[in-house]
Amino acid sequence: MVTFNRRAFLRLLFATSAARLMGKVAPAALAATGLKFSAPKPFSYSWLKQYVRERAAQPYQPPPQPDPSIISKIDYDAHGKLRYRKEFSLYRNSAYPISFQHVGKFFPHTVRMYAVDGTMAREVLYDPSYFTIGENHIATGLEEQPSAFAGFWVHEPVRRGSLDEVEPWATFLGASYFRGVGELGQVGLSARGIALAPGAPGPEEFPDFTAYWFEPAENEAAPVTVYALLDGPSIAGAYRFLLHRTSGVVMDIEANFYPRRTIERFGIAPLTSMYWFSETAKPTMVDWRPEVHDSDGLEMWTGAGERIWRPLNNPPRITISSFQDNNPRGFGLMQRDRNFDHYLDGVRYHKRPSAWVEPQGDWGRGAVQLIEIPAHDEIHDNICAMWVPEVPPGAGNHIEMAYRLHWLAGSPYPSRLARCVATRLGKGGQPGRPRPEGVRKFMVEFLGGPLAELPYGTLPEPALSTSRGTFSYVYTEAVPNNIPGHWRAQFDLTVDGNEPVEMRCYLRDGDTVLTETWLYQYHPILKP
Repeated sequence: MVTFNRRAFLRLLFATSAARLMGKVAPAALAATGLKFSAPKPFSYSWLKQYVRERAAQPYQPPPQPDPSIISKIDYDAHGKLRYRKEFSLYRNSAYPISFQHVGKFFPHTVRMYAVDGTMAREVLYDPSYFTIGENHIATGLEEQPSAFAGFWVHEPVRRGSLDEVEPWATFLGASYFRGVGELGQVGLSARGIALAPGAPGPEEFPDFTAYWFEPAENEAAPVTVYALLDGPSIAGAYRFLLHRTSGVVMDIEANFYPRRTIERFGIAPLTSMYWFSETAKPTMVDWRPEVHDSDGLEMWTGAGERIWRPLNNPPRITISSFQDNNPRGFGLMQRDRNFDHYLDGVRYHKRPSAWVEPQGDWGRGAVQLIEIPAHDEIHDNICAMWVPEVPPGAGNHIEMAYRLHWLAGSPYPSRLARCVATRLGKGGQPGRPRPEGVRKFMVEFLGGPLAELPYGTLPEPALSTSRGTFSYVYTEAVPNNIPGHWRAQFDLTVDGNEPVEMRCYLRDGDTVLTETWLYQYHPILKP
């Protein structure tokens, strides 16, 4: 998996009901936007799936790309000047207008856009006048064909303010990346249509969404419907997105995959995020801020009902962790720490959304895989979480998957158990004595749930296990901050060698489980 320059991505990405007749978009409503359209052609989701099936049986043809010598020069500054003129927004008088984004250095491939009118679709024809292209801008040298559209934004209703001033709530831009706004009003991590062997040796393949078809929302309570064509050297796919604007964003996603070859690590519902450092581990004086991350952990709800929290790492080398499961109930990359004082940054990391994948239907056996890549700055996405089926799909297979993707502040289905809220590492041993080599102290904090209801004098017991090494100085205590239900487990781990250590911990009262299960991968190469 190659890291993605997310700082440039973030900067580039954000800078009255439609007339309807018998459930169709009136052609006059489209014409009133000033956009140019092709002649209508038949369209349906069934047609798209059949088209993709036939396409997958043919050799891959990459999407058109405008003059690379020009596109390579449309960097961050040049792209920022290519603002889409909102008077040309598709469905601009509907519940949720749609605007388009221009190709550039970071988004070089063209994407075709279509407006669906019942059983017919009209392509939105690119015209340079849709964008603020100045006389001396490098983009003036581009021809009108092929199209210079690279992606799209879904906007808030016009009644809420100027489309140039109110940030969009859903964005699709670059390869198969897309994002939603969380309920705290921020964007952060990204989702992807598919992930093919991230973290493997060699360059990762990034299939592209090469065409979108749009159906407008009938009202603000209804979804925007988007159909998408995915294509790449190893796979083709047909998607249907129902985009719901809620307190955050909820996306109902159906995906049909048609591989061109066998794919060993086939990542479904992949999430991509950034984790540089947190209270868990931070190199000395690497940065002035206490924490920098878009997500701080992987949360899982297994098919058997276990609730798991795995804090993220910025590891010394690429690591891939697999969590075997059968019909998982959900997983997500979450941002749990909401305290501004823990970040002190004006980019509002404390408000970044969490993204939760809720499987629909039978996903069978497989694993949630977590890929963690070393990162030395916040500009790179270095975290990926995804579902990998037990049996790799081969050429000619048809894989159909459905899931609901929640962009919220936390899990849409919170556990009744206490949550892990911090993982802290230090030198092992006891104060006032020489600290022994190869011993690491852990402080794992839990908050809420049954811990807040423990009778006075009850001391929860830590249930600990490790893949290797031995524990010592194991005990629990209430965190001395007068917050009910805030407890921590403390223990030392003695281990030899530099290979990673897998640990588990939860708190219990007799046979009663009080907390979710904390999993952690410790890298002893990070010396105390």
